[in-house]
Amino acid sequence: MVDLVLLFLFLVSGATTGWICVDLLPDDFLANVLLEDSFFEQLANKADLKSLLAGFGALFGLLAGFSFQQLRKRFIRKTLTMPTDLLVGRSIGLILGLVVANLLIAPILFLPLPREIIFAKPFLAVISNIFFGILGYNLAEVHGRTLLRLFNPNSTEALLIAEGILTPASAKILDTSVIIDGRINALLACGLIEGQVIVSQSVIDELQQLSDSSNNEKRAKGRRGLKLLNKLREIYGRRLVLNATRYEGSGADDRLLKLTEDTGGTLITADYNLSQVAKVKELKVLNLSELVIALRPDVQPGEKLNLKIVREGKEESQGVGYLDDGTMVVIEGARESIGKRLEVIITGALQTSTGRMIFGQLEKGQPPNKSNKTKAT
Repeated sequence: MVDLVLLFLFLVSGATTGWICVDLLPDDFLANVLLEDSFFEQLANKADLKSLLAGFGALFGLLAGFSFQQLRKRFIRKTLTMPTDLLVGRSIGLILGLVVANLLIAPILFLPLPREIIFAKPFLAVISNIFFGILGYNLAEVHGRTLLRLFNPNSTEALLIAEGILTPASAKILDTSVIIDGRINALLACGLIEGQVIVSQSVIDELQQLSDSSNNEKRAKGRRGLKLLNKLREIYGRRLVLNATRYEGSGADDRLLKLTEDTGGTLITADYNLSQVAKVKELKVLNLSELVIALRPDVQPGEKLNLKIVREGKEESQGVGYLDDGTMVVIEGARESIGKRLEVIITGALQTSTGRMIFGQLEKGQPPNKSNKTKAT
């Protein structure tokens, strides 16, 4: 309904402008146009020229209305996802720019100009408002955070941000895989994730679709994700932002990438493919799997570990044990020692984007395992 009203207003404004602008033209010029110009020679009088220009004005007004609708939708989408301090700073900059423009153009509007150039007044007013409005908006975008010093001069963080020493935390956009995984709650509790946490409408729709699935495993994942969102809402309140913007795209991942691009935030995901696509598009992304790998303790070749052999390996003589953080250790010659806790010498490690695998061998000449002695007796 709003779009139709805007189109109607632009249509009426364009037609009215075309109709009125004829009265602003000099009579000599109109006479020459109506009598000599081959295009206008069919017009009988001034009223016919007004009707023609009103029609052209209505057409241009309609085109301007469609363009304004697209700009309006884009503006609303950006406003919904924009941090509050940045939104306030840009608004103040735009208002100050318009105030300066009108103060400068006011003396010109009161000048008695000849009728032939009377149209210069509205033209200069429009140009000055556009120029100074954009100038104020851009200045506020670059230097608007210095306003933090004015509103809260005693805040150390505000001073550091204003001086450019400390950069403000970017918004964090959560992927469906991260919410279902559940580790995001621990990261937030530890303080490793700063700034606002944004959950897009596409993620909520995907979780709801999983919750309504006939597959028991998918249904459990969806319900676990929705339960975690409710828990985060109770703990963090307004810090958790639900973005209701419905982006166009072929899937939830495509919409998340567009939201990340619009907000300039950081996408948090456990999906390897999605993180690689985000990097290709030069977006900020945090892969939880890579974070876990980075936080794992480093194990060097030659180091001795006391591990329990849990199961058989793929090869005939291999056994498998695990570190405290869940890293798998493949041990040569340990197939016959399943269930025992033995000394293992690390021989190497294989690092991949999806995880890490450590290789080792049993220490030669180590005494029999005590637990096995007990079992034998």
